Amino acid sequence: MTISKILIANRGEIALRVLRACKELGIATVAVHSTADADAMHVRLADESVCIGPPPSRDSYLNIHQIVAACEITGADAVHPGYGFLSENAKFADILDAHGITFIGPTAEHIRLMGDKITAKKTAVELGIPVVPGSAGEVLPENALEIARQIGFPVLIKATAGGGGRGMKVAKNEAELEEAVSTARSEALAAFGNDAVYMEKYLGHPRHIEVQVVGDGEGNAIHLGERDCSLQRRHQKVWEEANSPALNVEQRMKIGQICADAMKKMKYRGAGTIEFLYENGEFYFIEMNTRLQVEHPITEAITGIDLVHEQIRVASGAGLSVTQDEITFSGHAIECRINAEDPRTFVPSPGTITHFHAPGGLGVRVDSGAYAGYKIPPYYDSLIGKLIVHGRTRVECMMRLRRVLDEFVVDGIKTTLPLFQDLVANQDIANGDYDIHWLEDYLARTAP
Repeated sequence: MTISKILIANRGEIALRVLRACKELGIATVAVHSTADADAMHVRLADESVCIGPPPSRDSYLNIHQIVAACEITGADAVHPGYGFLSENAKFADILDAHGITFIGPTAEHIRLMGDKITAKKTAVELGIPVVPGSAGEVLPENALEIARQIGFPVLIKATAGGGGRGMKVAKNEAELEEAVSTARSEALAAFGNDAVYMEKYLGHPRHIEVQVVGDGEGNAIHLGERDCSLQRRHQKVWEEANSPALNVEQRMKIGQICADAMKKMKYRGAGTIEFLYENGEFYFIEMNTRLQVEHPITEAITGIDLVHEQIRVASGAGLSVTQDEITFSGHAIECRINAEDPRTFVPSPGTITHFHAPGGLGVRVDSGAYAGYKIPPYYDSLIGKLIVHGRTRVECMMRLRRVLDEFVVDGIKTTLPLFQDLVANQDIANGDYDIHWLEDYLARTAP
């Protein structure tokens, strides 16, 4: 099956990143945009563009009817969803299939299977992926105490239908359990329209490790190593590394092979990421994201494999471009997420960028749709760019990152660049000595 024209159902830096891959493959592109994004860079560079609605996401980037109509108007025969928005929406994948449009991603069945946390955990167990001790299914107020005693305190209550820290509460003891379950259920209902929660053993000082996988849908699958995403604020990733400073080669290949074997059994199609908590040498499955990740460029940096190219190849039926034996890992890479936010309070800072200068040099990549004169709208995620740095060693990578952070200029708005300048100079970060709580503890310690 040949894909001749791809509609990119997203915005910002990821839309531009997908567009570049399409152009390298000789595939025509269609950009969709809200009225607020008419001057966006991906709109300017695409072969065609279609306005799909007013600024609110529900009326534009989440409007399935408008996106399908844009495909029909332009003759696009495939859709790349990027990440966020409709990228993990099984209904969207089904509707595209019904219209004869290729969804560049997994099957709707796999999106549903891994989209529900309880079902995903059961599936992980069946596939031989290590999991954190927890409830077998949904936790209700009447059975929460019994389950918590079986697991052992402290416990973590989590929404089955979502992520990003919403619907997530910790109970350190029996006295805290009732309120934690009630609050998690209320938050889950408000955020996801589903109040179901489940329970897991709470790990005190884990790292967040994720493994990149790609499958062809026919039973062939590979892993591309891991990423360390432990530097987080409110469960949102800020800084990512590949490979993890905490793992050795043996650990890396063992968990990678477990994940690749699981994807072979599933006959998984496309790119995906299996996420773990890692503590005391053990991996514990959290979830699987059935899409491209924000931090995918650091995997590309250490493997030389373009993940969007692989997604498109697989969706077109061409299969994977490499076998596991052909993959080599070279050097170290770090990604910093540049947000239009105050670097201390993290309050969003929309507005007009007056000056923009991206750093350059060997081993430096900037994924951004920003430019001087670009007005950042207040309606969407505050991510305006990603700085990716690669070096032969982690020390070289850190020194390069320090240099390019001093070169990066974004004026007219507040950004998180000063935060990264602080982090790259921190001794704990230099030593790779951090966990998922480190950044919030650091911010609390250094608050003005």
